Amino acid sequence: MSKIIASAAIRGAHKIVGQAEKKWQEAMDKWGAGEPVGFPNTAYYLPIIYGMLGVPVEKLGDMEQIINRCKALLPPPVKEEHPLPYLAPALDAGMATFFAEELIEAIRYLEQPDFYTKTEDIADSNIWLGAADDVILRKRGVEFVDGTAPGFAAVLGSAPTNEIAAKIAQELQEKNLYVFMAAEYNGKRFSEQLIEAGVQIGWPTRLVSFGPDVSATVFAMGFATRAAMSFGGIQAGEFRKILIYNKDRIFAFALPMGFVSDEWYANAAGAINWGFPVIADTPIPEVLPTGICTYEHVVSNIPHDNLVAKAIEVRGLKVTVAEVPVPVAYGPAFEGERVRGEDIYLECGGGRTHMVEWVTTKRMEEVEDGRVKVIGPEITDVEPGSRLPMAIAVEVAGREMQDDYEPILERQIHHLINYAQGVMHIGQRDIAWIRISKQAVEKGFKLHHIGALLHAKLHQDFGRIFDKLQVKVYTEEDKVNEVLEKARAVYGHRDTRVEGMTDESTETYYSCTLCQSFAPSHVCVVSPERTGLCGSYNWMDCKASFEINPTGPNQPVEKGETLDAKLGAWQGVNDFVLKASRGKIDHYYFYSIVNDPMTTCGCCECIAAVVPMCNGVMTVSREYTGDTPCGMKFTTLAGTIGGGLSTPGFVGHSKYNVTQRKFISGDGGLFRIVWMPKVLKEEIAERLKARAEELGMPDFPDMIADETVGVTEEEILPFLEEKGHPALKMDPIIG
Repeated sequence: MSKIIASAAIRGAHKIVGQAEKKWQEAMDKWGAGEPVGFPNTAYYLPIIYGMLGVPVEKLGDMEQIINRCKALLPPPVKEEHPLPYLAPALDAGMATFFAEELIEAIRYLEQPDFYTKTEDIADSNIWLGAADDVILRKRGVEFVDGTAPGFAAVLGSAPTNEIAAKIAQELQEKNLYVFMAAEYNGKRFSEQLIEAGVQIGWPTRLVSFGPDVSATVFAMGFATRAAMSFGGIQAGEFRKILIYNKDRIFAFALPMGFVSDEWYANAAGAINWGFPVIADTPIPEVLPTGICTYEHVVSNIPHDNLVAKAIEVRGLKVTVAEVPVPVAYGPAFEGERVRGEDIYLECGGGRTHMVEWVTTKRMEEVEDGRVKVIGPEITDVEPGSRLPMAIAVEVAGREMQDDYEPILERQIHHLINYAQGVMHIGQRDIAWIRISKQAVEKGFKLHHIGALLHAKLHQDFGRIFDKLQVKVYTEEDKVNEVLEKARAVYGHRDTRVEGMTDESTETYYSCTLCQSFAPSHVCVVSPERTGLCGSYNWMDCKASFEINPTGPNQPVEKGETLDAKLGAWQGVNDFVLKASRGKIDHYYFYSIVNDPMTTCGCCECIAAVVPMCNGVMTVSREYTGDTPCGMKFTTLAGTIGGGLSTPGFVGHSKYNVTQRKFISGDGGLFRIVWMPKVLKEEIAERLKARAEELGMPDFPDMIADETVGVTEEEILPFLEEKGHPALKMDPIIG
């Protein structure tokens, strides 16, 4: 390893460890050893320290052992004549750097609680997001598992101009990568340059402004470390497995732009431990041999127009980007973009006008493949800030096409339109909402391009099930209303088919093993009356998915002999679960939370838990980040039971499942629910009310406590007694 790099990295590490010790001493003098510390709303404490050492840092006093560990790791400064290799000492210095920076940032949270927004989006007065909490980790981390986001670029410093910064950021987004930003060069930061160039930043656009200082780089490495523990099933302290997981699975690299200081070198040396190479735009010394990283460790003096391509090459990342015939950038990185206020050129739906999306099957002779027709005003026919009604009718034909596939294709419209830069899409079916920005229109985007991108992407992803596809985009009110009426009739027919099915009358269920890449023993089995716990798949969806992809994650599961009708157990299901979990799980019960419930993975929409004092069950959705009556927040629950475990007393489930007839029916059903957060109660209010009426207790929703009543069993019990909650009169939930 370059003597110059090693010398600088070790010097930088000494400086950062010294800074951490000084800040810790000052904090100890002010607050004392018992003061709680940590990154907000995470079950991983200070994640790099926790992952590498297995040590939870919970109080200021816990930091002393970490500082001592940093000092032990720090090698002596490199001398003019040094007989030893430089790589190992520099890597140790890099690891000590990250330990020290986590301490620095944890103390910053203590000293300046509002320094970071602690949200997904930047604020008008604050662009620094800080450490990702566990909600963000599970929402975004899944993308690193399923390949939607193969990795990230950790950018330090700033580009020579705002225009170059925006170009590099867009190129990284188009490669589906996240961009994690920290540090400054010449008084400028990459994230600030993007804002000045009119680029939206934040987690939704994958342009993440962690913090203004170089120490915020540790948030990027902490995210990678937590991904290994959360999705790779690796335990805290298994540092070698965490580092190998990141080298093999998280395709990340560092992009220092500007003068590389000692502190930058120290962070770069730390990143190399994780297998993340460094690609610089300045002529720093290079480290070309392979070893810790897949290919070169440090490559320098790369021109800005070749920086991204070189980084992808050195990291060994294979990027697949389909050409989509639209005049704007296109890819998953733009899915979270927002179009607001003065940026809106055209708005359709969202309660302002009618908007509907509908996929329908036609005869072969009725469809001309690739035909896109706009019926009514095109975007060039209206003024900026206009509103129009809209109907998107996707008409498909094919020998393999079936009506059951229509909702599968329809569900893709949302994210496929969202992938277009400058186009925002929300909702589905007849509650869709689209906004097209002025910037997109300036680049030539028209309504015609909605049809063009749907044709290209649906053919690419689902071409096996249809032969031809054409798109009609209606913007005339009469025509929109006509399509809306037809579509609503079809929606109703689809819903009735699923609602009318029962588990008893259905002999074939379907598996879903999509999440086994990060929860190897988790096997979700979907029945008509138990949707997938992620909320994305019902029985009909799984059936259609299997027919589309017979070797995919949704396989038919024959029920076989009924072993327990009340709790929900069948021999065929148990046989499948045993095989699919590779012998880890030999059975579970569909309808119980108390008796060997279904396995849970981290993708679940909600987690239910028994609250014994109230003789009932609480459930919490991931959007709610507060305390709950079971004593654990959602993140703690997900981290505890979400690795593919069957945990009596706890079970993951979808929001929709709460109001299905078989929801924990083996333990008393819906009337066992004694608490749920207000945000969830409001979201499922209509279905909850209908189900309560079906059960003969229309006032039941008002009997369910939420956080406004209390967040402990002691707080909510008087409310339940006052309301006469039915759970209090049931047999004991735990016998």
